[in-house]
Amino acid sequence: MKKTLFLCLALLLGFTGIASAQKLSPLGIWTNEEKKATFEIYQQGDKLFGKIVSLTVPNDPATGKPKLDSQNPDAKLRNRPRLGLVFMKDFKKDSENKWDDGTIYNPEDGKTYSCYMKVLNANTMEVKGYIGFSLIGKSQTWTRVK
Repeated sequence: MKKTLFLCLALLLGFTGIASAQKLSPLGIWTNEEKKATFEIYQQGDKLFGKIVSLTVPNDPATGKPKLDSQNPDAKLRNRPRLGLVFMKDFKKDSENKWDDGTIYNPEDGKTYSCYMKVLNANTMEVKGYIGFSLIGKSQTWTRVK
């Protein structure tokens, strides 16, 4: 009887450990496929956001000054620096490893897209920007930096 109880308890604790290991979080520092920048995904309230924390080429080659949000459709925002820019907003948890209903802004073309993030494992995440339906869009695999 004691062996059976011990075995059941061990199995229960083992499954609990596996279940908690499967809870994958996008929080942390990531880089994209091109490795042009690193991004911090952070939580604010019950939503997730992302900001640019480093750029491989932080200065504009033409001016030698820090890169700006020069392609922003709002002329008043074109002088804000890209470094520190919050470019991912309002992601809500959709499932155990997916956050959806957010937006991603591309400072290289000034366009904003609907977006979801899906953590594939501890060190990789699919980020997909799209217009309208998520079936059509562009996916990237991001890699965790820390």
